[in-house]
Amino acid sequence: MNFSYSNKVVALQEKLTAFMEEYVYPNEVVYAEQLKQQETGFSSIPPIMEELKKKAQEQGLWNLFLPDSEYGAGLTNLEYAPLCEIMGRSLIAPEIFNCNAPDTGNMEVLERYGTAQQKKQWLEPLLRGEIRSCFAMTEPAVASSDATNIEASIERDGDEYILNGHKWWTTGGGDPRCKVAIFMGKHKGTTAPLHEQQSMILVPMDTPGVKVERMLSVFGYDHAPEGHAEITFTDVRVPLENILWGEGKGFAIAQGRLGPGRIHHCMRLIGAAERALEEMCIRVQERTAFHRKLSEQGVMRERIAESRIDIEQARLLTLKAAYMMDTVGNREAKAEIAMIKVTAPNMALRVIDRAIQAFGAAGISSDFTLATQWANSRTLRLADGPDEVHRNQIAKMELKKHQPKVKERV
Repeated sequence: MNFSYSNKVVALQEKLTAFMEEYVYPNEVVYAEQLKQQETGFSSIPPIMEELKKKAQEQGLWNLFLPDSEYGAGLTNLEYAPLCEIMGRSLIAPEIFNCNAPDTGNMEVLERYGTAQQKKQWLEPLLRGEIRSCFAMTEPAVASSDATNIEASIERDGDEYILNGHKWWTTGGGDPRCKVAIFMGKHKGTTAPLHEQQSMILVPMDTPGVKVERMLSVFGYDHAPEGHAEITFTDVRVPLENILWGEGKGFAIAQGRLGPGRIHHCMRLIGAAERALEEMCIRVQERTAFHRKLSEQGVMRERIAESRIDIEQARLLTLKAAYMMDTVGNREAKAEIAMIKVTAPNMALRVIDRAIQAFGAAGISSDFTLATQWANSRTLRLADGPDEVHRNQIAKMELKKHQPKVKERV
C-alpha cells in the first residue's frame, strides 16, 4: 500500500490550507456572532457562510468528495482523505466546500441509486449548494442501531405511497434550506425477508403531513442552523417514482451509504485532533506554572507524545480503509471501515481532552473550539452506528477467519 500523495493532491492540500488560513479560521467567530444575532438560529443562515461558499466555488474547492463520478472532482477515497482531514479542523469548513454531512451521503445515494429525474430535481441543486437535505432513519421508539427495527410504515395506495413515522436525530432537518428528506420505512404487511422489508423514499419537506416537532441539543449545543430535528410523518403522500432503487432496497442502500459517510467522519476527526494538538503545543509554551513553562512539565510532554502517536495510528488505519474501498470495494473493506469508525472518535476524544486540560478552564469555554469539537467527537461514537455494533461486527469477522482451524482440531 502506497500512501504517498500525488502532485494533484499536494496542490489541493496547499490550496485548501491557504483557504482555511485566509478565510475559514478568521471567520469562525464572525459566523458564531452572526448566528447569535438572529432571533432564532434556525430561521436564517449567517451571511458569511454563503460568502465563503462562493469563494470556495470560485477557487475550485467544491464537491471534492464524490469518487468515480462525473459530478465530483475525480478523486479517489485515498486522495480525498487528506483534504477531508483539513476540512475537519473547523466545524464550519465542510459546508463551505459542499462536503458536509448529511448532504454528502445523500448525494452519493442519489448519484448511485437515483433516476435521471431524481438527480435533476434533487442531486443537481445539492451539488450546486443551493439546497440542503436530511436523512430520516433513527426513531425514538426503537433501538435504531439495528435498522431492521425501523417501525415507520410505507403503504402503497394506487400510484402513491403513504408514509407514517416518528423520526429523530435527523441532522439538517432544521435548516431553512433543507428541501428534501430521505425517509426510511418498512412496508406495511410485508412478508419479505427481514433485510428486504425496508425502502428509502424521497420526501419534499413541504409535503403535507411532514412536521418538525422540535430541535434537539447535543451537550447543550443546538448546532443551528442545520441542527438535529425530531420529525413526524403523518399520512404523508408521495408518488411511487419517489422511491430510491426499488422496494425492499432500503437496508442495502443504508449499508452502502454509511460506508463512505463513516470514513468521512473519521477523516474529519483526525483534522480536529491535529488542530487540538497544535493549539495545545502553542498553549503550553506560552503558559508558566510553578516557575516552569507547562511545556517543560513531564506530564504535559507525555500527553503531547501520546497524542501524536494516537493521531498517526488513526490516520494510517483511515488511509488503509480508504485504499481498500478504492481497490476492492466498500463491502470488502467493511472490517477496516468498522475499525476506523471505533478508533477515530475515541482517539479524537483523548487528544481533545488532553488539550482541554492544558488550556485549563479556558478549554471548556466557547472562546476556543475545543469544547465544541469534543462534543462533536463524542456524538460520533453513536452516529452511523455505535461503537458496540462495530466491535461486534469486527469480532464476528475475526472469529470467522479461524473457524477452519477450530474444525481441524475437533
